Amino acid sequence: MPRPITLGVVGDSGAGKTTISRGIVRVLGTENATHVSTDDYHKFDRKQRAERNITPLHPGCNYIDIIAQHLAHVRRGEPILKPVYQHTDGTFGPPVYVEPAPFAVVEGLLGYHTEEMRDAYDVRVYLDPPEELRRRWKVARDCSRRGYTTDQVLAELDRREPDSEAFIRPQRAFAHIVVSFRPGESEAQENLDAHLLLRDSLPHPDLSEVVGDGEDGLTLIERQGEQELRVPGTIDRARAAEIEEAIWERMHFASHLRHQRLGEFTVGTSLHRSDSLALAQLLILYHLVTAKASVALGAEEPVVESEKVEA
Repeated sequence: MPRPITLGVVGDSGAGKTTISRGIVRVLGTENATHVSTDDYHKFDRKQRAERNITPLHPGCNYIDIIAQHLAHVRRGEPILKPVYQHTDGTFGPPVYVEPAPFAVVEGLLGYHTEEMRDAYDVRVYLDPPEELRRRWKVARDCSRRGYTTDQVLAELDRREPDSEAFIRPQRAFAHIVVSFRPGESEAQENLDAHLLLRDSLPHPDLSEVVGDGEDGLTLIERQGEQELRVPGTIDRARAAEIEEAIWERMHFASHLRHQRLGEFTVGTSLHRSDSLALAQLLILYHLVTAKASVALGAEEPVVESEKVEA
């Protein structure tokens, strides 16, 4: 069996990693995609971190060597016995046995911290929302799901800032795709703009013809070594469907995946959908399925250039 194709989704706490990852897994099918969080590899529980005055963003708070080892196993299609960190109360649960699948989606804080870890991914995505938006998302999530008060979350964000600057944000330089959701004409979650930095370290689909002249706010900016696709959050639904169709046509061999909807997310218990999120997920999916096709046809590796990428 061809080896699995591995996607990395890295970003700071509250950047939207799980929203992106779950949508991809949902489309691929849980039977076809292993979903791993590197947050499970923390060395210390919440109480121990407080006693040691260390944040989970610091490499010293994580079993970096074991993450790298397990990523190598996952890439080779081998099972792993994965630790479990429980965000609800900040303790550890019993480990779980993770079997290989055709795809692996790996999200977390420090996924690109070492070269050995970076080499395990076929597609590397970094989530880079504006700090004000990320802080708002983190407050909402941690207060509703993890038992914190607003003051506690804001204080923790300030305490983590030096580690964010030192260890999380530098990983942006190693991503093939940088995704930044930002408020535009609307600040509603379902209408955020998406700025997608598409670096030439992956061969992206040519969307220049379908993007058009930019009158509707959809623009594609060419720079040396990269393109930036800007998708307005208020894009007309029919226009968004046109772009989606153009991407699906370029991966017609994966048409069986179209029955699942992209761009869905929850706020509390309410289900929402974002066209800009759907397009971001679809571009990531494009790279996963084309890499899978390439490996299935006998290529040892998909077409990917050197990992050295400008920040």
